[in-house]
Amino acid sequence: MAEFHPKTFAFLCNWCTYTGADLAGTSRMLYPADFRVIKVPCTGRIDMEFIIKAFEQGADGVWVSGCHIGDCHYNTGNYYAQRRWTIFRQELAFLGIDLRRLKFTWISAAEGRKFADEAAEFVNRITQLGPYNEFQSILPENREVESILGGVS
Repeated sequence: MAEFHPKTFAFLCNWCTYTGADLAGTSRMLYPADFRVIKVPCTGRIDMEFIIKAFEQGADGVWVSGCHIGDCHYNTGNYYAQRRWTIFRQELAFLGIDLRRLKFTWISAAEGRKFADEAAEFVNRITQLGPYNEFQSILPENREVESILGGVS
């Protein structure tokens, strides 16, 4: 049996977490490369649809990470992200998404070690959970996705 490498997506804030990832890389810190990085201007701009689309595309896990509260490049973006994340979690659970497959963190540009540790923990957790086929199996029957997203599927 082939070794399982999870398909994971990481939505990273351009100003903090992405820069922290860059610091981890330039400092030669080891962390798994089993995730695809999507650089976003701010976590406050992440829509729930991004997370749902990642799972529709076969993601085994989704990680969202941005600036610490009060340290946002856009002043209030991470406050919006924090509030949205509370709502997203409830709605994603309603849609049948396993919340153990989601992660939300605050990592600054100077926290390369924290980035490497969080990345390793996330990939290890998703690897232990195994492939996530349940969402794809319920998606065709789950028309609530369309009603929540206003007809977008």
